[in-house]
Amino acid sequence: MKPTSIFCLFLLLFISHTNYAQTTVDDPEIKKMITEVQSKNMEATVRKLVSFGTRHTLSDTKSNTRGIGAAQRWVKSEFDKYALASNGRLTSVIDFFTIKADGRRITTDSQLGNVMATLKGTDPTDDRVLIISGHLDSRASDVMDAKSDAPGANDDASGVAAMMELARILSQREFPFTLIFVAVVGEEQGLYGAKHLADVAKDGKWNVIAMINNDMIGNSLSSGTLLRDNTKVRVFSETIPFLETEAESKMRKSTNRDNDSPSRQLARYIKTVTNQYVEQLDINLVYRNDRFLRGGDHTPFSQNGFTAIRFCEMNENYDHQHQNVRKENNIQYGDLAEFMDFEYMKKVTCSNLATFSNLAWSPKAPTNVGIEVKDLTNFSTLVWTAPEGKSVYGYNILIRETSSQHWEKTIFVKDTKAEIPYSKDNFFFAVQAVDALGHSSLPVFPIPIR
Repeated sequence: MKPTSIFCLFLLLFISHTNYAQTTVDDPEIKKMITEVQSKNMEATVRKLVSFGTRHTLSDTKSNTRGIGAAQRWVKSEFDKYALASNGRLTSVIDFFTIKADGRRITTDSQLGNVMATLKGTDPTDDRVLIISGHLDSRASDVMDAKSDAPGANDDASGVAAMMELARILSQREFPFTLIFVAVVGEEQGLYGAKHLADVAKDGKWNVIAMINNDMIGNSLSSGTLLRDNTKVRVFSETIPFLETEAESKMRKSTNRDNDSPSRQLARYIKTVTNQYVEQLDINLVYRNDRFLRGGDHTPFSQNGFTAIRFCEMNENYDHQHQNVRKENNIQYGDLAEFMDFEYMKKVTCSNLATFSNLAWSPKAPTNVGIEVKDLTNFSTLVWTAPEGKSVYGYNILIRETSSQHWEKTIFVKDTKAEIPYSKDNFFFAVQAVDALGHSSLPVFPIPIR
């Protein structure tokens, strides 16, 4: 090949790469934070929570050694320790509220309290909020039994311990907007703590861009089938938003975006970031809000129109879930720490950390994302408006076939308009804003424009 031909080929490849580069940038600070996640810390947290005997929502609130009250005060005291390394940006509170008797699982009017730590952002003009939760309460076989031991090691001291580990690590860094870490109560009695916080967020018009719920993330062995897998974790996300308007329903049906709700986009985001930063862990995207006919603390947020998902272990063990501590036929029952897999839990926590920190450092999502439909063509033209606030390095156009569960291809562009050689008849698209360190916003599904 002639030198001029080689030069032309190189130039063509350079121009093509410049216009449609597919790059993945690892943030060294996120990689460093992942090394700071310690399974021994989380195991110690789980065992401390177990030591309170029971954390039933309606259990003792006065004792300093047993019951939900002692557990709440201990979690807050740990938050206060983290605050010392945050230069005053992390503050904590037990947010008390009253629940009226419901004739079901709340027998009398009761005062409940979520333990919440808030990490204040550095940019007063950025009103975004991120929330991560686990539920503090536990239960025995009888959901109304507030007296018997209910260790709740995996359900859900695991989620609380993961949330607290993130609070410890992230509070030592600065982020532009508010991060909230919360141990909610009342989950086993009817998601009361999460509903209270979701209502506060809705009434206060909080700009919650994502809510992540961790509920049972510390077990890798299933009961009955005896499947053991510490390389997969489920992420549940709603299909059709609870608060979908008539106009949104019409748009969803006309564009066939049944698998592209905001919560579904968050779930895919988690899968992408986990693949990038966490070894030996795969996100299993489950296309339902939660397990069959069941719910979790993300549900009230979804019902209030927020983007919310749930992390949950791949294989549940019902011998150690909602069981009195006992031994029958030489089988040990009860939600005890000895049956947990803390290295598996560490990987799930790292997935949380990578997701949370990427979002916390990301630019805002692009607005007015559209796809042109005025012409019949085998190309697709997408346009959008640059977001306000933090500067944007460029944009990722995400592409997948209509039958695919996850994004398959990424095209990076610098402009706010791109024509790509993929037919809108055969592919789905989304656009996200990216900064120079690779922190990306949540993807936005385009709407038709003429």
